[in-house]
Amino acid sequence: MKKLKLIEVKSEIGAGTRGASMGVDALRIAALDYGSTLFKKYNSVEVATLNNLLFEGHGSSYAKRIKGVLTVCERVANEVKTALKENHYPIVLSGDHSTSAGTIAGIKMAYPKQKLGVIWIDAHADLHSPFTTPSGNMHGMPLAASVGEDNATNKMNKPDRETLEYWQKMKNMGGIAKKLDYKDIVYIALRDVEPEESYLLKKHKVKIFSTSEVKRNGVEKIARDALTSLSHCNLIYISFDVDSMDSSISKGTGTPVRNGITEKEAGSLLVRLVQNEKVCCLEIAEVNPTLDKENLMAENTFEILQRCVSQLTY
Repeated sequence: MKKLKLIEVKSEIGAGTRGASMGVDALRIAALDYGSTLFKKYNSVEVATLNNLLFEGHGSSYAKRIKGVLTVCERVANEVKTALKENHYPIVLSGDHSTSAGTIAGIKMAYPKQKLGVIWIDAHADLHSPFTTPSGNMHGMPLAASVGEDNATNKMNKPDRETLEYWQKMKNMGGIAKKLDYKDIVYIALRDVEPEESYLLKKHKVKIFSTSEVKRNGVEKIARDALTSLSHCNLIYISFDVDSMDSSISKGTGTPVRNGITEKEAGSLLVRLVQNEKVCCLEIAEVNPTLDKENLMAENTFEILQRCVSQLTY
């Protein structure tokens, strides 16, 4: 039985659409509606955010608010590291997905010598850098920062020196320059990828399980195959972006995409994955209740969270 610790990150400065900072509170409201004591039962810590930066200029067009995102990521990294060092199992509830770079850094800071694998359940690859980003939004960059990827081959932008200095700090967070190799990443439900990211995925032969494979082969096989792909890793982190679910379900998120998995598939997949003893951390990101009706996204997501918690603490 694991000692869970909830790490709440109500940051949305890495997103292009407003409202993800309210995602954690929307999950809390869903818990109340379900009569659940989950948020009372487990220790939780709230990471200080810099959402006030939204009322100022975004700085570089190719890495919006990167200085603030770096600061929040460093705070997340320290909380995750502390939780793991205290033998807790961190469940990170995040606003936008940019701060997952901090989660990955925190795991590596706690276990610098361990090989970390990542299961990225997301419609998007999040492999852009300031050189390739079409939007400048930092929530499209956390995995690039974690693998230390500039993708200069496909350079489209010319970021200024200050932006590149902060990008270098993002990549070196925790004093560990490269936290992952491409072979340490498995994607599930990936389907909205820019050409610059496709280049990297093909070049490095990254393992991807499409939505159609999930539907054709079933959750059990996908989970088993994903874990087998990371059998060379000592630890595994699962990052669940709610836009991995189909846009008919995931209206309450900033970047919904058609042809995703269902909430039942997502729940069963996560429950199956967290059963694996190598999995040391789970993150849930990008719930945005301002885009939703009747808090449905948060309710679906809370049900998934509750199923995972029950699995971890049975």
